[in-house]
Amino acid sequence: MKILYHHRTLSRDGQSVHIDELVRALRDLGHEVRVVGPAQHARASFGSDAGIIAHLKKHVPGSVYELLELAYNIPAFWRLIKAYRAMKPDVLYERYSLFLLAGLWLRRTFGVPMLLEVNAPLAAERKRFDNLRLAGLAHTAEGWVWRGADRTLPVTGVLAEHLHAKNVHADRLAIIPNGVGPEFLAPAPATKTAQAALGITANVVLGFVGFMRPWHGLDRVIDFIADAGPAAGLHLLLIGDGPARDDLAKQAAARGVTGQVTFTGVVDRSRIIEHIAAFDVALQPDVVSYASPLKLFEYMALGRAIIAPNTVNIREVIQDGENAVLFDPGDNDTFRHALSQLCHDGDLRRRLGLAARETIVNRGFTWARNAIRVETMARELQSGAPS
Repeated sequence: MKILYHHRTLSRDGQSVHIDELVRALRDLGHEVRVVGPAQHARASFGSDAGIIAHLKKHVPGSVYELLELAYNIPAFWRLIKAYRAMKPDVLYERYSLFLLAGLWLRRTFGVPMLLEVNAPLAAERKRFDNLRLAGLAHTAEGWVWRGADRTLPVTGVLAEHLHAKNVHADRLAIIPNGVGPEFLAPAPATKTAQAALGITANVVLGFVGFMRPWHGLDRVIDFIADAGPAAGLHLLLIGDGPARDDLAKQAAARGVTGQVTFTGVVDRSRIIEHIAAFDVALQPDVVSYASPLKLFEYMALGRAIIAPNTVNIREVIQDGENAVLFDPGDNDTFRHALSQLCHDGDLRRRLGLAARETIVNRGFTWARNAIRVETMARELQSGAPS
């Protein structure tokens, strides 16, 4: 098939991993995939931010920035028209962004079937976290795109329920969570070997991958290590960057555990496996209620023992005591108890890690499987078959 993939992602982070991996998996199936998106995304190195757009977001009034997002549709639409005429795609696949209407315009202009991947209810999310100014317009535009696509692909059941409540028909919804590439199911370095390569000597290494935000609750982990004392031999390995990093470093110094905390900074995707392999316990300390955390699937595929919040979207993937240890996200005591349980029981860590990896394989949480599902829906739309 000929697939036109459209997005507005600028930063090279977990979002770009989703884009790159799905495109790769579709191409591995033999499909022709043409990607249309900001030129900066293709040029940027992993870990880079949105560049001049991030600068604008900080320095122009919020309502002006949101109008600029709307204005982006004009050049985006013309790029899509050019790509459409050159390729004559069988289907348009779009990664949803707030105020992005160009894909819907193409669908209505040329009648090309449209698959819309939705990772978050962005109007609500930005109103909560980012002081969204044109909220009414944002919700209206969001509804147009969600309901205008031929198939809407939320990443969790929680998000699917939200979309359905916004009048997206159930027969147009298909849940497609995140996944892993084949390299995550290949043999990885042994845990102690991976730790030694990073210069870490500890009884138990607690690890986290991602953009560190204050609400992640990593400060609780530093307190846990400090309270356990040096004899416990605990070490925290933090991979990535983010606004909480400096405060976490200051907290580690104040609690006297600087030597037990390692900040690697941003790690290139080609080296992420050897870093996660160093974890004895993988941390998913908090999560928004509708997300499908990429790190969770990568932890599972590499057979790590996982601690995660007991929320509905997390329980769609893992179960307490079966392939992870879950805690009440609102109760610090249950978090500390769960973490202590994993730190003191190596057999439990091994059992949960093996079960987590088996879950990835048995339930098909891979980009290859996701690509097959996208292919199936695209062929149904192409042939006019029912959902």
